[in-house]
Amino acid sequence: MQDWDSELYLRFERERAQAARDLVSRIPPLAPRRIVDLGCGPGNSVAILADHFRGADILGLDTSETMLASARARAPFARFIQQDFREWAPDEPVDLIFANAALHFAPDHHLFIPKLLAWLKPGGVLAVQMPNVLQDAAHALMRMVAVDGPWTERLASVAKSRAAIASLDDYYDWLAPHCRMVDLWQTTYVHPLDGHEAVVDWFKGSALRPFLARLEPDEAPAFLAHYRRELEMAYTPQPDGKVLLLYPRLFFVAQR
Repeated sequence: MQDWDSELYLRFERERAQAARDLVSRIPPLAPRRIVDLGCGPGNSVAILADHFRGADILGLDTSETMLASARARAPFARFIQQDFREWAPDEPVDLIFANAALHFAPDHHLFIPKLLAWLKPGGVLAVQMPNVLQDAAHALMRMVAVDGPWTERLASVAKSRAAIASLDDYYDWLAPHCRMVDLWQTTYVHPLDGHEAVVDWFKGSALRPFLARLEPDEAPAFLAHYRRELEMAYTPQPDGKVLLLYPRLFFVAQR
């Protein structure tokens, strides 16, 4: 798959960063010495963490060199490693593990979450936010378009794949035996975007990437045009031309 496009991703930085701010705001009083940001992306969450936890040593992990280049420019005070966070382990326990829009890329949460908790110091915190979009119309439409065209055979497996998001009950069951405090919630954000093309651009920087990666260069415009037509039928513009993108996200904060 092609590397992430940090410029396209950051085109909606204000909207994407709001969930990270909300997640940080629910972390209990803490003076962390070591913070790890799993899937740190272009560094927007690292900057938020640094502003909230002054003086902490922050390590950001990401597989994308493009994203890490943006992160290093934005947050030169932090450390960054190009590595898949699913294969990383700390050399000593840490105070805060932060994962904003990243943990859904890891499978087997019933196994992975207890492993993350074991890497925390006593009193340490695991703070997680994940898009919870299984029933979201925009995601359903991209899967529908994937199986309706000359690209069907190549995209069928992508269309059938699902992010590893469990229920709130599941996460509580996996967290509670190991934690003194568990806080879970879900928020549906409403993002007024500048028309249907902006909705396409939003997902080109994230959920559409696996689909576009399997298309030939001359197929991508047709795929995106088809997707936009479906969005136009599903999302009615507001009188000012804005299109309201409803985006549900699942959160939890757990203290060991």
